[in-house]
Amino acid sequence: MVTIRIGFKPIGVSCAFSSTGNGNSFSMNGNCRGLLIINRAISAKLQANGTRYSGVYIGPSGGRSLLSGTRSGDTINLTVRWAKEVNGDFAANMLIRKTGENSLSLLTNDRDPKTGRNVMTSDIVLQRRL
Repeated sequence: MVTIRIGFKPIGVSCAFSSTGNGNSFSMNGNCRGLLIINRAISAKLQANGTRYSGVYIGPSGGRSLLSGTRSGDTINLTVRWAKEVNGDFAANMLIRKTGENSLSLLTNDRDPKTGRNVMTSDIVLQRRL
Protein backbone atom coordinates (compact mmCIF):
# COMPACT_ATOMS: atom_id res chain seq x y z
CA MET A 1 0.00 0.00 0.00
CA VAL A 2 1.23 3.48 -0.86
CA THR A 3 -0.30 6.86 -0.06
CA ILE A 4 0.49 9.30 -2.86
CA ARG A 5 -0.25 12.28 -0.60
CA ILE A 6 -1.40 12.40 3.03
CA GLY A 7 -5.16 12.73 3.09
CA PHE A 8 -5.62 10.70 -0.12
CA LYS A 9 -6.78 7.08 -0.12
CA PRO A 10 -3.90 4.53 -0.19
CA ILE A 11 -3.51 2.42 -3.31
CA GLY A 12 -2.34 -1.15 -3.63
CA VAL A 13 0.94 -1.58 -5.48
CA SER A 14 2.85 -4.50 -6.88
CA CYS A 15 6.63 -4.16 -6.93
CA ALA A 16 9.47 -6.11 -8.49
CA PHE A 17 13.10 -5.46 -7.53
CA SER A 18 16.51 -6.87 -8.20
CA SER A 19 18.87 -6.53 -5.28
CA THR A 20 22.49 -7.09 -4.34
CA GLY A 21 24.21 -6.93 -1.03
CA ASN A 22 27.11 -7.97 1.09
CA GLY A 23 28.13 -7.32 4.69
CA ASN A 24 28.55 -3.57 4.18
CA SER A 25 26.20 -2.51 1.39
CA PHE A 26 22.78 -3.12 -0.09
CA SER A 27 21.19 -1.91 -3.29
CA MET A 28 17.86 -2.52 -4.96
CA ASN A 29 16.39 -1.38 -8.25
CA GLY A 30 12.91 -1.99 -9.52
CA ASN A 31 9.44 -0.79 -10.34
CA CYS A 32 6.18 -0.44 -8.47
CA ARG A 33 2.87 -0.51 -10.30
CA GLY A 34 -0.56 0.53 -9.07
CA LEU A 35 -4.02 1.14 -10.51
CA LEU A 36 -2.84 -0.26 -13.86
CA ILE A 37 -1.76 3.23 -14.86
CA ILE A 38 1.04 4.10 -12.46
CA ASN A 39 4.45 2.51 -13.06
CA ARG A 40 7.41 4.08 -11.28
CA ALA A 41 11.09 3.18 -11.02
CA ILE A 42 12.46 3.07 -7.48
CA SER A 43 15.96 2.39 -6.20
CA ALA A 44 17.94 2.54 -3.00
CA LYS A 45 21.62 2.14 -2.20
CA LEU A 46 22.81 1.83 1.40
CA GLN A 47 26.32 1.62 2.78
CA ALA A 48 27.02 0.43 6.33
CA ASN A 49 29.71 1.66 8.67
CA GLY A 50 29.21 -0.44 11.80
CA THR A 51 25.55 0.02 12.76
CA ARG A 52 25.32 3.40 10.90
CA TYR A 53 23.84 3.48 7.41
CA SER A 54 23.85 6.14 4.72
CA GLY A 55 22.79 6.19 1.12
CA VAL A 56 20.50 7.43 -1.61
CA TYR A 57 16.85 6.68 -2.37
CA ILE A 58 15.36 7.50 -5.75
CA GLY A 59 11.60 7.44 -5.39
CA PRO A 60 8.66 7.75 -7.76
CA SER A 61 9.30 11.45 -8.44
CA GLY A 62 12.84 10.65 -9.66
CA GLY A 63 14.57 12.92 -7.15
CA ARG A 64 17.65 11.74 -5.22
CA SER A 65 16.78 11.68 -1.52
CA LEU A 66 19.36 11.09 1.20
CA LEU A 67 19.10 8.23 3.69
CA SER A 68 20.83 8.05 7.07
CA GLY A 69 20.24 6.01 10.19
CA THR A 70 21.11 3.01 12.29
CA ARG A 71 20.43 -0.71 12.50
CA SER A 72 19.11 -2.51 15.54
CA GLY A 73 18.69 -6.27 15.11
CA ASP A 74 16.81 -6.98 11.88
CA THR A 75 15.60 -3.37 11.42
CA ILE A 76 17.28 -0.41 9.75
CA ASN A 77 15.72 2.87 10.90
CA LEU A 78 16.39 5.63 8.38
CA THR A 79 15.67 9.32 8.11
CA VAL A 80 14.77 10.28 4.55
CA ARG A 81 15.74 13.80 3.41
CA TRP A 82 13.49 14.28 0.37
CA ALA A 83 14.92 15.95 -2.73
CA LYS A 84 11.84 18.20 -2.78
CA GLU A 85 9.04 19.06 -0.38
CA VAL A 86 6.72 16.12 0.34
CA ASN A 87 3.64 16.49 2.56
CA GLY A 88 4.72 19.94 3.70
CA ASP A 89 8.32 19.17 4.68
CA PHE A 90 11.57 17.55 3.54
CA ALA A 91 11.88 14.63 5.99
CA ALA A 92 10.27 11.27 6.70
CA ASN A 93 11.14 7.98 8.40
CA MET A 94 11.76 4.68 6.59
CA LEU A 95 12.05 1.29 8.29
CA ILE A 96 13.57 -1.65 6.44
CA ARG A 97 12.91 -4.83 8.38
CA LYS A 98 13.90 -8.40 7.62
CA THR A 99 10.66 -10.32 8.15
CA GLY A 100 11.82 -13.81 7.15
CA GLU A 101 14.62 -15.71 5.50
CA ASN A 102 13.58 -14.37 2.08
CA SER A 103 11.46 -11.30 2.84
CA LEU A 104 11.72 -7.62 3.77
CA SER A 105 9.19 -4.97 4.67
CA LEU A 106 9.59 -1.29 3.81
CA LEU A 107 7.55 1.11 5.91
CA THR A 108 7.56 4.86 5.40
CA ASN A 109 6.05 7.31 7.87
CA ASP A 110 5.60 11.03 7.33
CA ARG A 111 4.12 13.87 9.35
CA ASP A 112 0.61 14.98 8.44
CA PRO A 113 0.92 18.77 7.96
CA LYS A 114 -2.67 19.30 9.20
CA THR A 115 -2.54 17.28 12.44
CA GLY A 116 1.20 16.95 13.13
CA ARG A 117 0.73 13.19 13.63
CA ASN A 118 2.87 10.54 11.98
CA VAL A 119 1.06 8.69 9.19
CA MET A 120 2.15 5.51 7.41
CA THR A 121 2.60 6.48 3.74
CA SER A 122 3.89 3.15 2.43
CA ASP A 123 3.81 -0.45 3.55
CA ILE A 124 5.56 -2.68 1.02
CA VAL A 125 6.43 -6.35 1.62
CA LEU A 126 9.11 -7.83 -0.64
CA GLN A 127 9.46 -11.58 -1.06
CA ARG A 128 12.48 -13.11 -2.80
CA ARG A 129 11.61 -15.50 -5.59
CA LEU A 130 13.67 -18.64 -5.36
